[in-house]
Amino acid sequence: MILEIHPYSPQQRLIDQVIEIIENDGVIIYGTDTTYSFGCCIHSKKAMKRIYQIKEIDKKKPLTFICNDTKQFQQYTKGISTPIFRKIKSIVPGPYTFIFEASKMVPKIMLSPRSTIGVRMPDAPTATMLVETMDEPILSSSLPEPESGVHYPYEIHEQYEKLVDCVVDSGELYLTKSAIIDFSVSPTEIIRAGDADLDWVNT
Repeated sequence: MILEIHPYSPQQRLIDQVIEIIENDGVIIYGTDTTYSFGCCIHSKKAMKRIYQIKEIDKKKPLTFICNDTKQFQQYTKGISTPIFRKIKSIVPGPYTFIFEASKMVPKIMLSPRSTIGVRMPDAPTATMLVETMDEPILSSSLPEPESGVHYPYEIHEQYEKLVDCVVDSGELYLTKSAIIDFSVSPTEIIRAGDADLDWVNT
């Protein structure tokens, strides 16, 4: 199934339809500000297992939470210092993934071997509206990059329609890379610079 949802003014009735799928152990594909991604409920072991199988990746590979505000960052992580939190708050939404120690609110099935979690707040209304309506984060794991450097929703649907429950069509998306910054170690480590301003890290 493919659902066309306006990328800047998502229709609530369609958002609700996607959420119903997510809440019933479904796997979706949806757009962020950098790429199209697989998504599911953070409490669904069944859906998470499907994503690992579709992507053929190791279960120890950490996955990411999509959040709709920095309050959720605080709920699902620990160890965010006040200066770092203020800086993060000033630059999101945007193409950043922040790694912190996971709080007790993170389901055990999602924990990495280091008990860390990645959190994102993308500049993508559909993704953040899904999270806001559900009132909890959703899991995110990016699709493989196409050779063209562009994700076309109908091509995605043709490739994955038998593997996922819904493809959310938010239009063509020219791929960029989010920065990945690990704040769970000292000094802070830039895992991937991506396409973001990182001059503020370690300053």
